[in-house]
Amino acid sequence: MTIHDITTIEDIKLLVNTFYEKVQNDDLIGPVFNEKMIGRWPEHLEKMYRFWQTLLLEEHTYSGSPFPPHKQLPVNQTHFDRWMEIFTKTVDSLFVGKLAEEAKLRAANMAYMFNYKIEYFRNQGNQ
Repeated sequence: MTIHDITTIEDIKLLVNTFYEKVQNDDLIGPVFNEKMIGRWPEHLEKMYRFWQTLLLEEHTYSGSPFPPHKQLPVNQTHFDRWMEIFTKTVDSLFVGKLAEEAKLRAANMAYMFNYKIEYFRNQGNQ
């Protein structure tokens, strides 16, 4: 397989499917995802295809707010670090180029913001 940049919806699907297969089998974050996604993995994957297609290919197929479904997850910085580790390794194993780097940057920004917001809302509940 020749490694190239992310350029098509097929590339997005390969990235998303490969990544979430690793996530589902991960000892740390797998249980969190698998419990939340019971019976809904196909729906989630379709949503992730559209999300990354919109971000990377500028084909506007996703609409919505990605954060609210994550607000109550029992996760912390360790979970986000693992998520980023898996995501980065997945991208690097499949793609190289500008959009591959953009995917990793956007994922890192999202992980940081999601963790920050989850901690914020968690701390607001304790006041």
